[in-house]
Amino acid sequence: MHVHELFDLKGKTAIVTGGGRGLGEQIAAGFAEAGANVVLCSRKVEACQEVAAKLEELGVQTLALKCDISKPEEIQNVVDETIKHFGQIDILVNNSGATWGAPVVDMPLEAWQKVIDVNVTGTFLMSQAVGKQMIKQKSGKIINIASVAGLGGTDPRVMDTIGYNTSKGAVLTFTKDLAVKWGPYNIHVNAIAPGFFPTKMSKVLIERGKDPLLDGTPLRRFGSDNDLKGVALFLASKASDFVTGDVIIVDGGTHAR
Repeated sequence: MHVHELFDLKGKTAIVTGGGRGLGEQIAAGFAEAGANVVLCSRKVEACQEVAAKLEELGVQTLALKCDISKPEEIQNVVDETIKHFGQIDILVNNSGATWGAPVVDMPLEAWQKVIDVNVTGTFLMSQAVGKQMIKQKSGKIINIASVAGLGGTDPRVMDTIGYNTSKGAVLTFTKDLAVKWGPYNIHVNAIAPGFFPTKMSKVLIERGKDPLLDGTPLRRFGSDNDLKGVALFLASKASDFVTGDVIIVDGGTHAR
């Protein structure tokens, strides 16, 4: 098979949660550039509609849907509408996320529960609903967006986010376990652990800790609008057909120090 075929997504359908901005938008754009039809969903459907309009200029089809991934009925609507319009679901990117900054002793229970509900339970619910279709198809690629914050502890002066860090660690374990359980159905489950990318969610954190963050990054820069595209495309395409249960860290080398 030619290398171009390995990375070609023409005729494929991808769902990207949180696809209306930030890393989700970047990944969705990469898929569309590779020829995939893309379903964008998030709580703010207007943002998804704006991105969808841009992606359609690339000659692919899109859907923009409202979805709070902590609500099973909204998830099921996304799955049903995707099947109705495209007939299949080839790729799922679990990108929607929430965070909350507070010292551990001050972390409100409701904030902890919100972060866990979105980042962990939402990832489970979305994977469960889409997985039922992928099991029928005997094929699928699930990509969970974790974080380097899930790999270990973080300096509270830079990232005092116990709930977020815990949730992303759980996503990494979930990824590995689901890969083992669904491998026999030819469903690949992998994760990407990004480092620091300037997004709406990370903007304040990066502004506050810019110098120490860059000092701790061997490549001496933050992630760009293109740095996740290739990695996500690899995990979504035939190029990764013998890769599952893995985590690709995209952090400019920070974890290697």
